[in-house]
Amino acid sequence: MAHPSPVSPDNPWTTLSTREGYSNPWIRVREDQVINPRGGHGIYGVVEYQNRAVGVVPVDDQGYTWLVGQWRYCHDRYEWEIPEGGCPPGEETAECARRELLEETGLHAAQIEPLLMGIQLSNSTTNEVCDIFVARGISQGVPNPDETEKLEVWRLPLSEAIEMALDGRIRDSVSVLALLRLRS
Repeated sequence: MAHPSPVSPDNPWTTLSTREGYSNPWIRVREDQVINPRGGHGIYGVVEYQNRAVGVVPVDDQGYTWLVGQWRYCHDRYEWEIPEGGCPPGEETAECARRELLEETGLHAAQIEPLLMGIQLSNSTTNEVCDIFVARGISQGVPNPDETEKLEVWRLPLSEAIEMALDGRIRDSVSVLALLRLRS
């Protein structure tokens, strides 16, 4: 069986033109006219994110974590997730993780450590990338969620949150990745 080469091959796609279809403060949708790797003409639609995604798993000295519950409009269902948000250009992702943790849960973290960095959330239709952190040295403050968020906050054993990621009760990819990484 052949193993992948450690050398990056040249890009087999040729972009002929780009047309913006839609843009707002969070996303830009574009359609590219392309020549695909086999030489055929076609289109490729891409959703470009204006912010970098950030997630953070708070873990206290007793082995507990906090999940955030909210209605997810795109999926039309209620979901439990780790605290997450968008990091605008110019803000460090570790500081964004601290900010999102405080906004969504009211928690302060003495330490923020990288857990998973540069994770591609979809490699076929978006350029969205996520940095995920673990927060330790937790103390309680007052949450201040965005006006678009109606949140519930749940403190539970980290082991139970990991079990929820394993059995499908948590479906958010950033949360599942983070919790399974902490399992190992």
